[in-house]
Amino acid sequence: MSGHSKWKNIAHKKEKTDAQRAKVFTKLSREIIVAVREGGPDLTANPRLKDVIAKARAGNVPTDNIKRVIERAAGSGAGDNYESIQYEGYGPAGVAVIVETMTDNRNRTASEMRHYFDKNGGNLGAPNSVSWSFDPKGVLVIEREDRDEDETMLEALDAGAADFSAEDEVFEIHTAPDDLGAVRDALEKKGYTFLSAQVEQVPQTYAKLTDEDQLKNMQRLLDMLEDNDDVQNVWHNWEE
Repeated sequence: MSGHSKWKNIAHKKEKTDAQRAKVFTKLSREIIVAVREGGPDLTANPRLKDVIAKARAGNVPTDNIKRVIERAAGSGAGDNYESIQYEGYGPAGVAVIVETMTDNRNRTASEMRHYFDKNGGNLGAPNSVSWSFDPKGVLVIEREDRDEDETMLEALDAGAADFSAEDEVFEIHTAPDDLGAVRDALEKKGYTFLSAQVEQVPQTYAKLTDEDQLKNMQRLLDMLEDNDDVQNVWHNWEE
């Protein structure tokens, strides 16, 4: 897991304004609505919904808000027009970028994605143009606090984790994508809470930028993508 910058992303997100947190909730609400539409509101019968709710809780979304979205989705059939579309491309100096979107207007979203990449020294690529260089993995991040590293590692591996690493402020656990829910549930029963728990696209290799203009453009590209309501997740191999 060397070079994985998930904790940096989380630390950055912690500093977001109330308006930005509201935007995050809006995006998670879309995921909940689509999950309910596809599998119903029963968590025991809808693992996708269970995963999205765990993601929302890790993002400090209040339980009452989550419940209201589920009830609204189950009662109204909301979200019928949303579809998931993945875009791939290159940022400055060939940094690989994957953008996961959920949109009710694919023409609008495609146009905006192309504009963001072009404006910041990159280009939008064809499907699978960069995803081959990423591996999907379940990633769980736990605040280190005063936890014993060896004990946490053993409990994670016992729960079914594939890999474990200790960073300065967090422990990071990797699983096979299909094992994420089971590992999360097993660790929750042991009292663990997560800063993040979701399937991520983890780069096989990383790219480092040194040119100031490229650094500025890459950060601006990520900011523009994250600010777009249709964008659910952004994965990249920039070693920040």
